[in-house]
Amino acid sequence: MARRAARPREPKATRPHMPGYGLPSGRKGLLPWSWAEQRLRRSHNYWMITAKPDGSPHAMPVWGIWVDGRFFFSTGRTSRKARNLFAHPSCVVCTERSAEAVIVEGTAAEIDDAEALKRLAPVYHRKYAPWKLDPEMGPVFEVRPRVIFGMREKTFNAATRWLFEPPSRARRR
Repeated sequence: MARRAARPREPKATRPHMPGYGLPSGRKGLLPWSWAEQRLRRSHNYWMITAKPDGSPHAMPVWGIWVDGRFFFSTGRTSRKARNLFAHPSCVVCTERSAEAVIVEGTAAEIDDAEALKRLAPVYHRKYAPWKLDPEMGPVFEVRPRVIFGMREKTFNAATRWLFEPPSRARRR
């Protein structure tokens, strides 16, 4: 039986590098990680941005779920975004509300772990019923974040960047 993936530790909150925007230099006023996670869980639609073979961007809306610090979604195996991710797994996921934007930069990989899919399926179904997360219909991708940005239009000085530790390599026995 596959073990449940450990929940990543809370990322480090910092200021994004945005010269000319008048952001304070200190940590005071940074958004809490719970603010970003709440928006990642509650968003209904997300923007998925991938890169085509020629390097040009491809943006499409997707449905997905935020579980244990990662974003999960599915798409048709021959869709442009799936083909892009199979060739170049770096991607960007954005929540639907730009007035309270959360932008995830990460790496996508197809998951086929039956236990993980079994655990994710009811979460997806509760959010999007009658639709189901079904790997028979197309690949299910997991996006592991490298960095996440959070920005609020009304309090722009609170712009925050969360940095994630790279995944550690499992020891070989």
